[in-house]
Amino acid sequence: MNDKFLAIVNPAAGGGRSAKLAGAQLARLKAKGLRVDAIASMSPGHAVQLAREAYGQGYRRFLAVGGDGTAHEIINGIFSREGPTEHVELGFLPMGTGNSFLRDFTDKGVESSVEALLAGRKRRVDVLRMCHATGTLYSLNLLSVGFTADVGALANRRFKALGHLGYLLGVLVRVVQLRRRAFKLRCDDETSWDDRRCLFLTFNNSKYTGGTMMIAPSADPSSGYIEFVRWGPIGRLGLLKMLPRLYDGTHTQHPLSETRRVKQVQFALDESLLTSPWT
Repeated sequence: MNDKFLAIVNPAAGGGRSAKLAGAQLARLKAKGLRVDAIASMSPGHAVQLAREAYGQGYRRFLAVGGDGTAHEIINGIFSREGPTEHVELGFLPMGTGNSFLRDFTDKGVESSVEALLAGRKRRVDVLRMCHATGTLYSLNLLSVGFTADVGALANRRFKALGHLGYLLGVLVRVVQLRRRAFKLRCDDETSWDDRRCLFLTFNNSKYTGGTMMIAPSADPSSGYIEFVRWGPIGRLGLLKMLPRLYDGTHTQHPLSETRRVKQVQFALDESLLTSPWT
């Protein structure tokens, strides 16, 4: 087994910021004695392939140099293989747009990550798994459907280069296009299905999405539970009034908000749906 870190660098992360800064930060780590090999992803999805191949070559320590999307692809490359997965380590050099997952642990960005890597600090975290009609998806951060997924998809497709502002623009556009739908589901040992209309459902391993939006303030990435946040069918005006509270977590105090911890969620859907796996 290879005891080096494999740094998978996404040069496009952070609007190209990663391409400019990654080399110097990796050199800094090596100069301090950290053993690191590095490879760059060349296109969306490429890091999945790189991580899968690296695991097969004996790497068990990975370094995501980019944003949440880079870490998401690495995790899926590792866990989507056939057969059991051995213990793996994932470090971060946050150079992406959101860096939402890492915000649960620090708001100091790259400097804090470098310190942790050099000190060998690490902790066990959970991974979400979603099985669907065509395969399995893994996530460190969250899985969501409804408004939050619609916002994430739009922000990543149209406004990603604008960073946090792009996510806010995505929110405002989706408010105008507001849809409140039913996603038939049940949790754990429930026997009846919940088919109430809602604004969104999020299944969270960590607190933040979109960089600084605290969608699940009580989430704990090491608890062994999914923090399930549901918002009922709020209207446009009510949602606009509540938007600031999505950033400090107090939206969960709204009468239409429900939060609970679950282990498993089962869907019964008549059509395919858009999910947001990591924003």
